[in-house]
Amino acid sequence: MLSPRWKKEARLLSKGARKFLNYKRDLLAAEKVSLIEESLCDLNLAIKARAKDRVEEASHLVTEACENALFNYRRPGIIAENLEVLFVAVVIALGIRGYFLQPFRIPTGSMQPTLNGIVGHELARDKFPSVPVRTWQAVMNGRRYIHKVVNGSSDRRYIERINEGQYLQFFTVTELHFRGDSHHKPEVLRLPAPRSALQKMGLQINTDYEMGLSYVPPDTTVSGFSTTGDLVLVDKVSYNFRRPRRGEVFVFDTRGIAGIHQRSQREQGAGSHYIKRLAAVPGDKVEIEEPLLIINGEPATEKYLRMIGNREGIYSGPAGVGYQPTRNYRDPLPQFIRKRGDRVHLKTRDTLLAEGNTGAQLSLRRGYFALGDNTDDSLDSRYWGPVREYNLVGPAFLSLWPFTTGHWGLIR
Repeated sequence: MLSPRWKKEARLLSKGARKFLNYKRDLLAAEKVSLIEESLCDLNLAIKARAKDRVEEASHLVTEACENALFNYRRPGIIAENLEVLFVAVVIALGIRGYFLQPFRIPTGSMQPTLNGIVGHELARDKFPSVPVRTWQAVMNGRRYIHKVVNGSSDRRYIERINEGQYLQFFTVTELHFRGDSHHKPEVLRLPAPRSALQKMGLQINTDYEMGLSYVPPDTTVSGFSTTGDLVLVDKVSYNFRRPRRGEVFVFDTRGIAGIHQRSQREQGAGSHYIKRLAAVPGDKVEIEEPLLIINGEPATEKYLRMIGNREGIYSGPAGVGYQPTRNYRDPLPQFIRKRGDRVHLKTRDTLLAEGNTGAQLSLRRGYFALGDNTDDSLDSRYWGPVREYNLVGPAFLSLWPFTTGHWGLIR
């Protein structure tokens, strides 16, 4: 413990050289083995004699003997060494992202004012700033300018489907899949923003109820800019050791949630992941008595569920919509809380076991109720029901960027 540094390094070199010799002995010529053993013996004697100068000289000979022992051995150059370090760093980063922490970009305004989604602003193309200004705004605030003719013809363009998802993890894109007709070929138009932001920039998507299809009216152009949504960091470990809690902001994937994908063509795109506030857990009975969230017959008591329902703090004023039923009576798809009095009962593990579910089925049927903090602009469990335990990713706990929104730091 109190040995000088040079002695510790010499002992480590001796140990490493001995391992090298043992591992490579069958590949080395006899004279090479003899040379390494002699230099190792000299090094160990110098260490025992506590002769620093002899140790340094012997260390150099041991290193040289090992490096020259293998045919065509070359010490790695600076480029190779840095590439190796970079590769290891990438592997570690992917491991952290896959099992511990993962960043997500919020695409919509369903969690405002708690967290910002991507917001669109209409602006004519001739009023766009210069390229250097746009570049600076993109780096600092995530602002992105878009000008795109969506339908330049004099006819309606009918849409088969709308896909909204992530590109390179951080960029949200909306794909409009147009049907072919006598005047147009089938076409896929890709726009670099979520549908909700594009509609603020001039995108119109109407519904032809007779045909049961959405369409873009003639002479439709998207022109303006989008401001980025918050980049949040999600804890993928916690749910392995504790149950999800009412009132926390959490992230889940949308695999197998049929209601999300059924509605994605008309309302909000079905991205690969959603972020909402966890409003109810298995065993709860959920109702909405506008503006309050009712859990098991009583107003929710968790801090932020209560604040949203009572329109307190940041949820007061224009931002305070409280909790509302869907009230979308024309929608033919099922809705779980369409009006006051509608109730959702989330089943517990014991209830599911009593119904004959096996252990593998529990995570597929046990559900959690997810609501956006801004229910005026949220496609959530009111529409498509509980989130399966199988889909949970983890709680969102840190807002990373941008720094100017007032949301930077821990997420509440």
